[in-house]
Amino acid sequence: MRLPFALAFVLITAACSGDADSTSGSGENGNDTSQIDDTSPIDDTQSSDDSNPSDSDDAATLFPAYFDVRASAEQVTITGATPGIDAELTNGTNTYTGSVDDLGNLIFRLVEPGGGYTVTTFAMPDEISDEFTVPTLDDHPDAEFFTGQKLEEGLNYIEMRDGTLLSAMVRFPEASGDGPFPTVVEYSGYDPSSPIEEEPAIGIYRALGYATVGVNMRGSGCSGGAFDYFEPLQAIDGYDMIEAIAAQDWVQHNHVGMVGISYSGISQLYVAATQPPSLAAITAISIIEDSYRSTIYPGGIYNNGFAKSWGDARQQANDAFGQKWVAQRAEFGDEICGANQLLRSQNRDLAAEVATHTFYDSVVGDLLSPRTFVDQITVPTLIAGAWQDEQTGGRFATMLDNFTGTDVLKVYLYNGAHADSLGPENLQRASEFMDVYVAKKTPEISRFMRAAASILYEQAFGVTGVIVPDDRFTSLDEARTTIESEPMITVFIEMGSTDFAPGAPQSRSRVTFDSWPPPAAEMMSWSLKSGGALAASAQPNSSVESFVVDVDRSQELTKTGDGEDDANEFDNLVWMALDPANALVYDTAPLSDDYLLAGSGSVRLWISADENDADVQVTISEIRPDGQEMYVQSGWLRASHRQLVGPDDDPDMIYTHIEADAVALPPDEFTEIVVEIFPAGHVFRTGSTIRLTVDSPGGNRNLWAFDVLPYDGSTIYVSLGGTTDSVLELPMMPAPADISDDLPVCGAQRSQPCRPTVTWNNTVVE
Repeated sequence: MRLPFALAFVLITAACSGDADSTSGSGENGNDTSQIDDTSPIDDTQSSDDSNPSDSDDAATLFPAYFDVRASAEQVTITGATPGIDAELTNGTNTYTGSVDDLGNLIFRLVEPGGGYTVTTFAMPDEISDEFTVPTLDDHPDAEFFTGQKLEEGLNYIEMRDGTLLSAMVRFPEASGDGPFPTVVEYSGYDPSSPIEEEPAIGIYRALGYATVGVNMRGSGCSGGAFDYFEPLQAIDGYDMIEAIAAQDWVQHNHVGMVGISYSGISQLYVAATQPPSLAAITAISIIEDSYRSTIYPGGIYNNGFAKSWGDARQQANDAFGQKWVAQRAEFGDEICGANQLLRSQNRDLAAEVATHTFYDSVVGDLLSPRTFVDQITVPTLIAGAWQDEQTGGRFATMLDNFTGTDVLKVYLYNGAHADSLGPENLQRASEFMDVYVAKKTPEISRFMRAAASILYEQAFGVTGVIVPDDRFTSLDEARTTIESEPMITVFIEMGSTDFAPGAPQSRSRVTFDSWPPPAAEMMSWSLKSGGALAASAQPNSSVESFVVDVDRSQELTKTGDGEDDANEFDNLVWMALDPANALVYDTAPLSDDYLLAGSGSVRLWISADENDADVQVTISEIRPDGQEMYVQSGWLRASHRQLVGPDDDPDMIYTHIEADAVALPPDEFTEIVVEIFPAGHVFRTGSTIRLTVDSPGGNRNLWAFDVLPYDGSTIYVSLGGTTDSVLELPMMPAPADISDDLPVCGAQRSQPCRPTVTWNNTVVE
């Protein structure tokens, strides 16, 4: 049924003014199946098999249902039910309970697939649905389902296998005739299907001669359904979307590629893992490997900077008519868009979800961790990302060895910010990739695009002189052969420090590897010594040094020089100095050779604390001969989360982060913790010193802040040497021979701010 905008708006706003606590649900085993709420409104005894009201001797007569039931893969949606009543979904083996919201809606999530399900609503009288089957994620439609859908230039709606309609904006390349066109798709919960404003990634590809399709995930934009963060349905929606688009007669080769950064980069991993037959290649840039470990709870500490603000923004935008363009579409006659807002009352409460999962829960967490499924991706795959990404973080590089299903994997790694994955070197490689595997043509960036790029990059990054690299190939065969024979990993060195465009996302040099981390990188170890030294051997006797916890630092950001929070622009980031009382600092001797840091490191610390837990940050920096300290990388850990994974687990997870493994710090004794240092690639030159700083979390990221423990002014103690030897380990290898002798430019090196070097005197505990 299609509802006019006015009617839909009245229904939704009326419901929003009512009881906000009517949309909860839980499965038998505690699996959340509806709006986030930690209690079920039905008593536990009512949800068991032998005490259901419908099974009791004096149960009311069951009447045929007047509500509607839609069975999706691992999900069941009720609409049109009596608001506020309790409902039960069961097939005799699996039972789920919930309460209908003020719009008559209820969604059961994470439902075990199978037949014989019914829904009963407990009202006066009780109603029961007909039996139905909950399909699996692999129950794909026949080809006719996709070929029967026709899409044209402009805003369309693509039907999913469960009947949900996703809004899709089709744009053809300008002045390119009637097609067919090589076609790329961007898929996210932002605004890819907005007819008003074109997303940057698909805008670039349309200028390169591609037809583009921007599709909003269910529960966002003008799409139907309710919103959740990377739920399984969004992945199989991606399968359906790809097949429906590729079936259009204006799509060249009847296959498509996927493009996009961040949200629409991560979504590519989910979609590709479902293996749509008509997906030709993906270019997933600025991504994550594990939502918990990468961004939301680094080291077990809640990121109440970017992670919180992103979740809050998505919650607001995905409310009914929460985006301006959506309200305008519905108001001016798009009845499908208006009707598609009605299930938004069942959107996940992302803030409550985060608050509920302070520890890692594999039932939920694995679904939100691409590291668990990227081995199922079989199409050619391009990855690009920055070590110091101020939004998603740089931990994605730990899963690169999990991409075992594809024969073509190309990865580009570099220092820099989130948007640098759209920089000229990455753009060239990504467009080559799409030209070869999607368009099946000789890769080329037109003269017009090259001329426009300098202007666009100046606007985006605030720097001049940006150069798009020359085309590399003269034929398709040459391009394919070269791309497939090149090493899997390219590390761009010292982005921002070029002579021709200081501050631009362009590299001074590059180094390539066949795998990551590179086998040539071996762990070098330094013991922390009294007096602030990092040495090859431990001191024979133990000593103790300490620092005072500074809670305020958790909210300190490395804002840009003009005080704004745009890490893409320069003046570069401002890295504030530390108070000597609030940190411990340890330096190596000046290096006698050039080294490349290549991979993830760690710091093994023996700590004690005034309180029963502690939040710790470790930071690697370079003390340079010119008197400047340059930021390299950091790591974080809440000490109670220190349990390492077992030998049978993915070693890149580092910590289990599960609640059962959380252990307080014992009083008056030292406990070993291992603090992971996120991956990095950085050249340390001869004469420089490697510095390790141990302090309270914060102050090193442009957008990350930390919800730290409330122990301001308490003391954390670190034991050095003897039987409690604290050690720094970094993966190091000889630096490439062709690196510049000149140090990278402070104030220009992307996302690696400098500050004047300070001589440090650690607080010694006698």
